[in-house]
Amino acid sequence: MTTFQEQDATHTNGTSAVGPGRSPALEFASAWDYAPTPESAKVEIADRYGHYINGAFVESISGDVFETINPATVETLSVVARGTAEDVDAAVKAARQAQPRWAALPAKERGKYLFRIARRLQERAREFAVLETMDNGKPIKETRDVDIPLAAAHFFYHAGWADKLAYAFGGANPEPVGVCGQIIPWNFPLLMAAWKLAPALACGNTCVLKPAETTPLTALRLAEVFDEIGLPPGVVNIVTGDGEAGAALVEHPGVDKIAFTGSTEVGKKIAAATAGTGKKLTLELGGKSPNIIFEDASIDQAVEGVIAGIYFNQGHVCCAGSRLFVQESIADAVVARIENRLKSLRLGDPLDKNTDIGAINSAQQLGTITRYLDSARDEGLTRHEPNGCALPDKGYWCRPCFFTGVQPSHTIAREEIFGPVLAVQTFRTPEEAITRANNTPYGLAAGVWTDKGSKIFEIAGRLKAGVVWLNCYNRFDPASPFGGYKESGFGREGGLQGLRGYVRL
Repeated sequence: MTTFQEQDATHTNGTSAVGPGRSPALEFASAWDYAPTPESAKVEIADRYGHYINGAFVESISGDVFETINPATVETLSVVARGTAEDVDAAVKAARQAQPRWAALPAKERGKYLFRIARRLQERAREFAVLETMDNGKPIKETRDVDIPLAAAHFFYHAGWADKLAYAFGGANPEPVGVCGQIIPWNFPLLMAAWKLAPALACGNTCVLKPAETTPLTALRLAEVFDEIGLPPGVVNIVTGDGEAGAALVEHPGVDKIAFTGSTEVGKKIAAATAGTGKKLTLELGGKSPNIIFEDASIDQAVEGVIAGIYFNQGHVCCAGSRLFVQESIADAVVARIENRLKSLRLGDPLDKNTDIGAINSAQQLGTITRYLDSARDEGLTRHEPNGCALPDKGYWCRPCFFTGVQPSHTIAREEIFGPVLAVQTFRTPEEAITRANNTPYGLAAGVWTDKGSKIFEIAGRLKAGVVWLNCYNRFDPASPFGGYKESGFGREGGLQGLRGYVRL
């Protein structure tokens, strides 16, 4: 039998896995080289895609197109129609025409369509996971194990609500809103589509979906599923494009409700544009979420939660725990463990099943992250990142890192970065932790780590966040409402509360 010590020749940086004064348990994760295990499934991608309007794929009226690329290789995946106000108008008219017939269907029949969508997503899960990874850049194990299963779960969950809406609102009679305009971001393309489409359809609405410009392919592949299960034409329409198409959808007088997930800056513009129009509005915006570790917490468990909350998704989550608050008495131990854990994270080909950290979605986003890193350097903060973490020659990549010496006034402690960057701060008392955690214009999510049950509920009740995870992080369930307040938006998605935005009582 080969012992752990005898394997130190394979240590990734060429040094002994166990050195003087170092813990074998801490070093074990970084002691091995992993052979590549590339995803073998081949996914067919058409050379060109149009919009999906009234049950058919159609070219943009203007004829304009744009390229969608693989951020890990900078290779063009396909050419996609660029939507304009005319395309949006055609999609809204198709949705308006289909809405009375869809709402008039018996509720259990609407539910059957959602069940069919969910089952086809499960049956084609591997295909969707590969396509999502290629278009978005996140690791295949994230899309395979989290994004696609959760998308199917949302359709399953809301299929069950379709014929139970009469019991959902205290005896009030819910009616559909009408035509819903839905604009989704690039960080969870298929999952965000499911979050918005599933409750809207269950409540009898029809939809016009505008996916992010950099990640349109899984939404268009979802349109193929709609055809396969026989969804009536016009019930869901998909218009691809950039901000021009999104603005046209927000401003269209035939849209009854807008649901937007994205930046706070754009959310404020949408709120201003819809004010006084009578349109319903839900916004899920940015965040600067705190993760608080108390001295009585299980440190190893907390560190794994921190890693999962900021690095496994490249920090591309609005609720990412990008601010870490650690009680002073354990700060050195936590920082050492995070630093060591970073050494074991594997950055590279997103289609490799061993990869932990994939590519940044676009050159623009990488530029934003780089500016924040430069700002932290200029402000004199200490940067920690794994040594010898080579970046691929092509694509958009950022080494995972964290900063110590951070104070609340520093830029990276105040502004959303949307990258694999963690700002570590310390506190002495629970009161100080709460004050610092709430010192932000955002209010989307938070995490609390402690072994004391009474402390968990005390702290959670005083944090100004829409979602608080206790001894875990980034755990999602269709039955659990998600959303924030302050500059993180309003309204909820998921659960009974998420249905409220798609009905009139």
